[in-house]
Amino acid sequence: MATTIEETVEETALTRKTREFCQAILDEPSVQAIRQRIDSFMANDEARAQYDSLVAKGQALQQKQQMSQALTSEEIADFEQHRDSLLANPVAREFLDAQQEMHQVRESIQKQVNKTIELGRLPSEEDLSSGCCGDHSCGCGH
Repeated sequence: MATTIEETVEETALTRKTREFCQAILDEPSVQAIRQRIDSFMANDEARAQYDSLVAKGQALQQKQQMSQALTSEEIADFEQHRDSLLANPVAREFLDAQQEMHQVRESIQKQVNKTIELGRLPSEEDLSSGCCGDHSCGCGH
């Protein structure tokens, strides 16, 4: 399929606007604060090691359950102790909170973009609060 000059110009304009939008996201103070907490975690070897250890323990327990093997009370207690220890680390706690906040930012952006494409116009607050994610194939029931 051949690309016309009009399509190339339109694509370039869309790409430019997308980059401007991405820069606006990066310039948003709340996003900068989230990134700062993530960067602090990434620079903290102890917190990262705690997190990695907890993830590995969680994956091992999940794998054991998937193989229909019973978890022992010792395994569960060990996991919970490591989880509590991680949550007691302020750098790790801030990282986990930042991850959740970044997830919410992504969901909000995705919902608005999906609704815009679905509706063929900018969504109103009412459109956005309807509960539907905008993706009819997602199975959310809306």
